[in-house]
Amino acid sequence: MSKKILVVDDEPKIVEVVRSYLEKSGYIVSEAYGGKKALEIFEKVNPALVILDLMLPDISGEEICKIIRQRSRVPIIMLTARIEEEDILNGLNIGADDYVTKPFSPRQLVARVAAILRRLDDETVPLSSILSYNNDEFVIDTIKYEVKRNGILVNLTPIEFRILMTMVKYPSKAFTREELISIVLGVDFDGYDRTIDTHIKNLRQKIENDPKTPKYILTVHGVGYRFGGG
Repeated sequence: MSKKILVVDDEPKIVEVVRSYLEKSGYIVSEAYGGKKALEIFEKVNPALVILDLMLPDISGEEICKIIRQRSRVPIIMLTARIEEEDILNGLNIGADDYVTKPFSPRQLVARVAAILRRLDDETVPLSSILSYNNDEFVIDTIKYEVKRNGILVNLTPIEFRILMTMVKYPSKAFTREELISIVLGVDFDGYDRTIDTHIKNLRQKIENDPKTPKYILTVHGVGYRFGGG
């Protein structure tokens, strides 16, 4: 079954090119040229992935990303003309899973779309569907892809969930940043090492009672990170 992709950009030429390449790869494409329309279409078509420009005429891409994240874990690839590292990390902070800077190669963008969706499809789950820690303080439902902290549902992005599950499967292993990038983002990822740090920071904010003194996502100094739930 073909997967649906929502492309949001106020430049018709960019949308046309991206749509053409995606459709040639077998995807069903919906398009929006502004934030309000993007949210309307998002609710109607329930896309498998969103490609989102950050510079939109009505509602900013950042705001659209935040709104979508409140409703869904759908992967979001942001398109941005901003090439500064801090701008890109800010996009990841608000819930984007990946980024592509303009000008970009449409073929590379389609490859990133395929890689993200393939990793989600290939996601393996532990034998137990419900993982519980500290008397149900922290609970992971690996079938529903849901996480609860103190009984309250936590909305993780696909990348955050994958980082979490990667470490949960090997609780005694300390993962380097390079290992997490390779497993979670793919070996062809050419972004910043700090990308993983940003995702870890966001993950801690969501699942830890005290992010400054984490119990579940632990820093292993000089190495990287490991899961502390046992």
